[in-house]
Amino acid sequence: MFGLLLSFTAVQAQENNIEKAQREAEKALQASTNITYEANQELTSNNFVSAEAEYRKAISKSDKNAAARFNLGNAYYNRESFGEAFGRYKEAGDAAADKSEKHKAFHNMGNVFMKNKEYEKAVEAYKQALRSNPTDDETRYNLALAKKMLEKQQDEQKNDQNKDDQDKKDQENEDKDKDQNNEGGDKEKKDEGEQKEDENKDKGDQGENGEDKPEENQKGDGDKKKEQEKKPNEGDQPQDQKQQPKPNQLSKQQIQNLLEAMQNEEKKVQEKMEARKVRGKKIKNEKDW
Repeated sequence: MFGLLLSFTAVQAQENNIEKAQREAEKALQASTNITYEANQELTSNNFVSAEAEYRKAISKSDKNAAARFNLGNAYYNRESFGEAFGRYKEAGDAAADKSEKHKAFHNMGNVFMKNKEYEKAVEAYKQALRSNPTDDETRYNLALAKKMLEKQQDEQKNDQNKDDQDKKDQENEDKDKDQNNEGGDKEKKDEGEQKEDENKDKGDQGENGEDKPEENQKGDGDKKKEQEKKPNEGDQPQDQKQQPKPNQLSKQQIQNLLEAMQNEEKKVQEKMEARKVRGKKIKNEKDW
């Protein structure tokens, strides 16, 4: 009997504590609501600093005061402090006790996302708001607008990506063409250099054989030497220094004339030899019987 009485007393005390906590929470919420009202008055008077301080005080009094958080979020939103506004709207949504407060909080979060051009997040926020209040026409309109802006943004991003890809491809083709042109130019220069090298080599060989001289050797001593080569019979230089003409330098007519002269010379020699034989032969007198 005593044990049952003790248990009943403990339960009663626990219930009393719960009721006391609830009364204190309600009292704190009421105090927070009163401070929120004062903050609203300051904000209406365009005294943002005092209004902000009062809202913060109201928020510290009660964690269930969604209105103070929501109104402070509006104050930040109107001053284009969208990051701070979003934080307060989120707190308001978490602290909201009914669907109406949740709807307003998510609706305004969607507005912040729209301002930041985060259209995909805005779509989700407006959808969340409509789950709490499906009949709100303003939220439905904002949702449709967010979807349209999201589609446009995605198209622009796709076009930008395609443009970047095309620009990259064009740049790669341009670099490739440039490399090919450079390779062709280098090869052409190399071929030209080899050709000039061969020409210079040929000119050098010809100069040594006394035929064609390089440009720098066609003056002064070079002219004199060339003139001497044209006149091998002149006695300006010793015989051993004269250039002897090569057989392949004679024309066909010159070769023919040379052969005829040699034949004539040989014929004369033979005639002289025959004449000597005739003079040296003894004459035998024969008698006629």
